Amino acid sequence: MYERILESFRDRIRSLDYIITLHAEEEMDDADLSVFDLESAVLTGEITERQRDLLTREWKYVVNGKALDGASVGVVGKLSLTGRLVIITVYRG
Repeated sequence: MYERILESFRDRIRSLDYIITLHAEEEMDDADLSVFDLESAVLTGEITERQRDLLTREWKYVVNGKALDGASVGVVGKLSLTGRLVIITVYRG
C-alpha cells in the first residue's frame, strides 16, 4: 500500500541519507540493536502502519522487518522536508 514511501526509505538507507534521533539511538541501545539491524529492518521490512504526528501533523511510518540475526524489529521513520529519512525510534517486536 505504501510501496513508494518504502522504496524512498530503502533508497535513503542504501545511500546513507538518513539521521537517527537521540531517542532512536537510546532505544536501539536499550534493545541491544545496532545501526546495521536498523538498516536490515528497513531493507527487509514492510510498512505496516501510517501515523500522523500529533504535534507536527507530519506522516510517519512503521516498518516491520528483520535484524541481522533474524529477530523482528520495528522502525518508525518519516521523510523530512528536505527529503532526508529521519529515524524516530527503533524497537524489538
